[in-house]
Amino acid sequence: MSKKIFTKKEIKQLSTNKYVKSVSSKGITYTDKFKHIFIAEKEKGKLTRDIFEQCGFDVEVLGTERIYSASKRWQKAYKMNGINGLRDTRAGNSGRPKETELTLEEKNARLEAQINLLKAENELLKKIRFAERGMRK
Repeated sequence: MSKKIFTKKEIKQLSTNKYVKSVSSKGITYTDKFKHIFIAEKEKGKLTRDIFEQCGFDVEVLGTERIYSASKRWQKAYKMNGINGLRDTRAGNSGRPKETELTLEEKNARLEAQINLLKAENELLKKIRFAERGMRK
């Protein structure tokens, strides 16, 4: 993350851009559409800075470090997972996972699985102890 802090004036300027989801004093969230445009233009051979300027961003406000780190992050995500790697999944995965109330059957199945796991661990430990005794003799 960049060390540059946005002023209120810069936040207002950035938030008017159609390719910005949200802006805070410490960070900016770009739209998925912008990320797609960025990757397409980058594959055509355009420079990172030029792509941002073309899409209406003031490079001086964003800072070169933030621009180039975003570029590296998006290109890496695109190489790993394609277009789906560029999606912002924070909205769907925010906070703790929801704990749903389990039915008695589900609770019973979990407890039985835990018991079976503990039994398997005990058997493994018995075999290890037996093997160690054989090695001592």
